Amino acid sequence: MSGAARPEVPGRRTPPAPILPYSRVVGQDGLKLALELNFIAPGIGGVLIAGQRGTAKSTVVRAFALMTGGKLPVTLPINATDDRVLGGWELDALMHGEAKRQTGLLEEAHEKGMLYVDEVNLLDDHIVNIILDVVSTGVLSVQREGIDTETHVSFGLVGTMNPEEGSLRAQLLDRFGLMVTAAELDIEERHRMITTVLTFEEERESAGSAWLLAAHEENNRLRGQLLAARDRLTDVRLEEDVSRLCAGAAARTGAVGQRGDLLAAKAARALAAREEAQRVEPRHVRRVLPLALRHRRPDSAHGSEFAWGPEEDAVLDDLFG
Repeated sequence: MSGAARPEVPGRRTPPAPILPYSRVVGQDGLKLALELNFIAPGIGGVLIAGQRGTAKSTVVRAFALMTGGKLPVTLPINATDDRVLGGWELDALMHGEAKRQTGLLEEAHEKGMLYVDEVNLLDDHIVNIILDVVSTGVLSVQREGIDTETHVSFGLVGTMNPEEGSLRAQLLDRFGLMVTAAELDIEERHRMITTVLTFEEERESAGSAWLLAAHEENNRLRGQLLAARDRLTDVRLEEDVSRLCAGAAARTGAVGQRGDLLAAKAARALAAREEAQRVEPRHVRRVLPLALRHRRPDSAHGSEFAWGPEEDAVLDDLFG
């Protein structure tokens, strides 16, 4: 999300959809961190989540949207047309001789707080470009078929993709602020996941469930922390030696272009705000580097390999001491 607009405060009620509360999601710490940093610092410009089917990508995104805004995100269908994304004329009204404008999905996302693009790698590049341009500028300009409007919009952008089903062009990869890969759970986490989901399915049928009440209270506490971090973001100092670290890390890992340097700095600042730190420290930078740089390295730019492991960390060891 960009701009100063805030989502509505969700009340203490059962969510309008059977989605596991965000505070009860098992594992996926990196995915949750990326979503939270993008919420704290809207200028990051969106999160791209890669992962195989069944890794809870959609569940986490929808749970996060419910937690922060009280509503499910607007979901973009794969076959979305320009009219559906940007808005146009209602066909039924036109057939009756009435010119009535139809709101597009981007304006709906502004109202609800988030646009969720599932399987973004299967979407037409033209549509993806439109969305990324609007997120970057905060302006929705529609000039077509007798419509000439310019609207300021702000919403969180989250895209998901399964690399096994195809890659995303390098130019589009680079436009997403952060990228994270959904983690495979270990055996203990799988066991906790089974227990949690089964408990949720039982408790959501119970009126006045103490389990659900506790989960929603935890959601409200988390949301309050994120809003407080957003408020203090501009007060967090980013000193020259730390910004130099961001540039050095991007160069060491071969990040293509300069957007990764800037995104590493923005994400590190958001993390510092999340931790109530007064200034960005090297540890903040180190933690967000995979999110900001993994999709901007040469091997990522030419395919669908987004790994970040010991080899990448080793390149940075002496830079961070």
